[in-house]
Amino acid sequence: MALSSTTEVEQIEQAPKPAVFTERIEIIDIIRGVALLGILILNIPYFSMEEYFSEPWSQDTSNPNFWVHAVNVILFEGKMRALFSMVFGAGIVLFTTNKEKSGRSATWLFYMRMIWLTLFGLAHAHLILWIGDILYFYGLIGMLAFLFRKMKPKYLAMGVPIVAVIGFVASTLFMQNIRGEYLAYKEVKALQDSGVELGEDQLAALEAWEETRKEMIPNKEEVVENTLLMKGSYADVASHIRPKAWDSQTKYLIFSVWDMLALMLLGIALYKWGFLTMKWTQAQYIKTIWIGYGIGLPLVIFSFVYNTIHFHNVESALAFFEKHPINWVALIYDFQRILIMMAHVALVIVLYQKGLFSWLMKGWRAVGQLAFTNYVMHSVICTLVFFGYGLSQYAEWEYYQLYYLVVGIWIFQLLISPIWLKYFLFGPLEWLWRCLTYGRVQPFVRR
Repeated sequence: MALSSTTEVEQIEQAPKPAVFTERIEIIDIIRGVALLGILILNIPYFSMEEYFSEPWSQDTSNPNFWVHAVNVILFEGKMRALFSMVFGAGIVLFTTNKEKSGRSATWLFYMRMIWLTLFGLAHAHLILWIGDILYFYGLIGMLAFLFRKMKPKYLAMGVPIVAVIGFVASTLFMQNIRGEYLAYKEVKALQDSGVELGEDQLAALEAWEETRKEMIPNKEEVVENTLLMKGSYADVASHIRPKAWDSQTKYLIFSVWDMLALMLLGIALYKWGFLTMKWTQAQYIKTIWIGYGIGLPLVIFSFVYNTIHFHNVESALAFFEKHPINWVALIYDFQRILIMMAHVALVIVLYQKGLFSWLMKGWRAVGQLAFTNYVMHSVICTLVFFGYGLSQYAEWEYYQLYYLVVGIWIFQLLISPIWLKYFLFGPLEWLWRCLTYGRVQPFVRR
């Protein structure tokens, strides 16, 4: 199948408001659609399952939940988010290139676009109540990635291993701080249990660990309380979700920057190299598939088995960190996910080139064009199914049963997205975002 493109009318802000045409690269829309649908696989448990939901079956190989979870971790966990971030990075180049071709500066428009995306992310997290929102982070980190858009691809790609190491060091320091609090707590608790009167510093150590534990490791009673909140009214759910979302967006923002930035820069590099626009030979894509799966799958399977043995519940994780200040196996994560993600993309491209699953490609393409609307639709559907102010199915389903709903949402979006695009140029949220970016009402209905 040859590379094709479609055109859409874009109203620019200069008087007398002439219409210009911008090309969409079909394969990038397809890859975005794959990433968007794949993200739901990993997001849905956080809409629907209580804390520690995997502990009862995390080592039970006779339980279907174990194997569904294993497939998700090995093939999708981290890979779909990486893929989405990578395509977002490529989108930065596409957006700015199209504007600069017309002789205009893209900087102001791009930053307006990112500011509005950041605000959409805040609304998504705090009004729709999705604790795992990425729009906020993409808006902020996209502004940073924009500064590197003209850098040579080889330097952009070098950012991935560099940032992986930085991220590993940052997370290790974070875990060592928690480990230090835990060890200090255990030492003081032993003294307290033996009847020793505790001093001010020792009481402070107990208080510090209790604060960290309550935030990071809720006990069984707190899990029950949190579950009741999630099955309560909108205000109850918001009281549980909003503080956690805000902490993620502020206190822990520094830990989110590196991963997404590196993947956006990789997306820019792969776009410039022609990997994302099918300028490589089919043999090169097939080689990427073999290398990506050949190295990535053994790495992730080893990591999965290792984590299943050592981190199957809270107690085992605390026992591990008590004896090991650094989890070196965590270094595998970023490398295996990039390898497998690249293999996923190469596989989709080869199938596209061979003209296979053309009906599915058309669906993915439409889903990718409406990615913003479809992403928020995931949240609306899942909150209304699982949260208390909807059908209140939170903590009611088995883990494997969640994927019946996932498949149902996939089918709906694969069917409805192409139909929508027959009549409209954009999805409703894409259109609103565009209007806000350009500061005036944009064309919407397809003529």
